[in-house]
Amino acid sequence: MEPVDGSGAPEGDRLKDAVAAWVAKAAEGGDSEGSTEGSEDSRGSQGSESPEGGVAGEDRPGDASGAVEADGGAPGAAGEPEAAEGPAGAVEAVEAAAEPGKGPADAEEPAEAPEAPKASEAPSWFAAKKPAETPEPPQSDAPKDAAPKADAPKSDAPGPATTDSTTDSTPAKPAAAKPAAEDPVDQPTTMFRAVRPPAAPAVDQPTTALKLPRDLEGPGSDSERTSTFVPLRPDLPTKSGPSANRSDKADKADREDKADGSASASASATPASPASPSAPAKASAAPAKAAPAQAGAASASPSAPAEAERTRQQPLPPLPPLDLLAELTNTPPPPPSAWRTTMRRIRIWTPLVLILLIVFAIAQVVRPLPAPVLKLSAEPTFTFGGGPLQMPWPNEGQGAVEVEGVGSMGTYGAQKPAPIASVTKTMTAYVILRDHPIKGKQQGPEITIDKKAAEQANATHESTAAVREGQTYTEKELLELLMIPSANNVARLLARWDAGSEQAFVDKMNAAAKDLGMTQSRYTDPSGLLDSTVSTPRDQLKLAKAVMQYDVFREIVNMPNVTVDGIPGRIENNNNILLKDGVSGIKTGSSTPAGGNLLWSANTLVDGQPRRILGIVMGAKNAKILNDKLQLSIDYSYELIKKAQEDVTSAAVVKKGQVVGYVDDGLGGRTPVVATKEIKAVGWPGLKVELALTDGGRAVPHSGRAGDVVGTIAVGEGAGKVSSPVALKEDLVEPGFDKKLTRVG
Repeated sequence: MEPVDGSGAPEGDRLKDAVAAWVAKAAEGGDSEGSTEGSEDSRGSQGSESPEGGVAGEDRPGDASGAVEADGGAPGAAGEPEAAEGPAGAVEAVEAAAEPGKGPADAEEPAEAPEAPKASEAPSWFAAKKPAETPEPPQSDAPKDAAPKADAPKSDAPGPATTDSTTDSTPAKPAAAKPAAEDPVDQPTTMFRAVRPPAAPAVDQPTTALKLPRDLEGPGSDSERTSTFVPLRPDLPTKSGPSANRSDKADKADREDKADGSASASASATPASPASPSAPAKASAAPAKAAPAQAGAASASPSAPAEAERTRQQPLPPLPPLDLLAELTNTPPPPPSAWRTTMRRIRIWTPLVLILLIVFAIAQVVRPLPAPVLKLSAEPTFTFGGGPLQMPWPNEGQGAVEVEGVGSMGTYGAQKPAPIASVTKTMTAYVILRDHPIKGKQQGPEITIDKKAAEQANATHESTAAVREGQTYTEKELLELLMIPSANNVARLLARWDAGSEQAFVDKMNAAAKDLGMTQSRYTDPSGLLDSTVSTPRDQLKLAKAVMQYDVFREIVNMPNVTVDGIPGRIENNNNILLKDGVSGIKTGSSTPAGGNLLWSANTLVDGQPRRILGIVMGAKNAKILNDKLQLSIDYSYELIKKAQEDVTSAAVVKKGQVVGYVDDGLGGRTPVVATKEIKAVGWPGLKVELALTDGGRAVPHSGRAGDVVGTIAVGEGAGKVSSPVALKEDLVEPGFDKKLTRVG
């Protein structure tokens, strides 16, 4: 028995009347909510709840009340019958739901009436019959806590089936009813054709419109909210300047016009018609069909955020300065011209050039000044007057004459190595004094005469000294016996005493000759008895200058005779030239291979100062006996000595106060310097001497006052060198700013 409410009418009749009124109202186009809800169901909702709390259209075994009309589409897929048509079907569904204790799921339906699939659901959804003991509703992308909604009304009025303008008009064919006892099978899904909006503008990358969850919608809001689709601009080359601004404005206007046109086209495409009952459903279904198509990917996984779109923009090369200024000020650049180009280059390069000039000036000022140097301004050479020198050179042999400290007066002969006989003892004395020097009144160490020296004293074919074994003599006494009587046995004794053996001493003699620059000399014994000991006049003059530096040696060779304790009588010097004025040595030597040889030294006074003249005569052989050959060499030497003493003179090369040079500061400044005293050089007629201006071993200052000594000027070299200090003639001033700035290098 049906329940009766307070009005006295059965509850079932009351529900039937309400459904009939609702269906009539929908037919007149006054209710668009049902169409909207139908669109929502067509996007894949699980089902709508009935007013009594049951779920209409829920897929359960044996339930055939879930048939939903597709939103503007075909009534069903081929082979799927509708559960009910028109108001009668709706009334039966409401009656089943209105029974006490039962919901729509509990209503008993014939097993032959399968569910009609919702035509508006996504193609991926299908309604599957499942066993009664394991019911599992299909998954839906809509939240389950959505507001309850009623099923879309179904019209039982006769007429053509509701169809979508974009799909085929052929109605769906009902499928054969299957017994409920059979296993459930998948139902084919209705295929929909995508709706193409009329005159829709082409877009490059459409934006997905996401459907808001139902739990975010407030009460009274629409069944769904869709986002507004705004197409992005295509990836076009970036524009700049006024043209780009104008293009952007034009693009914006075009988009607004297209949006307005689309909205008007959509409104005009679905006008409300009271004559057609399906017009409201079509009008309300138009926006609903576009949204599911655009939100298909997003509704499948609502939790996954949409990927942000990226715009690819290619950078443009930088603009020239004037073009960039025109872009910023919206002022077109002036037309190019030669004058404007020139002025622009001047404005650009002038600051750079000024900066470089400033940096260059600072660098020039802070750079260290070059060191000042003294430079000679006087004639670098001075030639003595009187014509060329005429020396009485011998017509045989070879020889040379030199003024110590001044230079060579000339040479004659072949200047080739030849035997020198006892002149060799000059090198023996030099090595002994070098290794065992004697100074002042010293006599040197005592040396004992060995047996070999005593035995050699009795030799008759050579000059010796009468020494006996066991006697002791000082170094100076043995040197006297070596140089005055030219004792060969004493020469060998000194060699053994100094080096341990005669050969070792000979090696020392050759080493000393090399040190003195005697490149054409070779020594084979300490006495010179062997004719294998050879030398040249030039080499012997080098040795004479070195050995004459020892005072004890000069003293010995200038002695005409000597008396030595232990040796009877007075020992005469073989060099009888010593008896001549101004002659002071050095050593004679004679042998058959060598002939007569004399290495001599003479002195002369020049401006009250003694000057030493050195010379040698070698190979005098125009005599029959050896002593005559030796005397011949002495005679030749004396003629050369007299001429040299006569011609050697002095001359004023530099006068006091004479400007001899200047101080060069390295930047073009020159400050003259003068000699503080007169310089007289030693020479002979025709001799050329050189002047040298030096700093005297101290640095030249950058500034100074007149009269300050800054260097030395000298003439000659060695013992004959004469010099004078030089001083500033005027103040020496440090270079100014202009010179520092303009210096180069």
